[in-house]
Amino acid sequence: MPHVIVKLWPGNPEEVKNLLANKIAEAVVEAMTIPAASVSVAIEEVSRENWTREVYKPDILDKTENIYIKPGYIPIELENKEE
Repeated sequence: MPHVIVKLWPGNPEEVKNLLANKIAEAVVEAMTIPAASVSVAIEEVSRENWTREVYKPDILDKTENIYIKPGYIPIELENKEE
């Protein structure tokens, strides 16, 4: 406890994903004052084409009560539906 999942587009090198995971783990340890062994971080790559369906809608739109930092974008597919 806790387990953090980061979803992002493919294309980042492994060293960048490792750096990101380590910085997230460090921030969790510091903020929650827990042992590092209690923290796990996963990175899931989701293609740009599937982002709205697999991430934006189920994890952001459908769970607004869980979002502490809201994204500053609306996927183009959803933007076009609002017109």
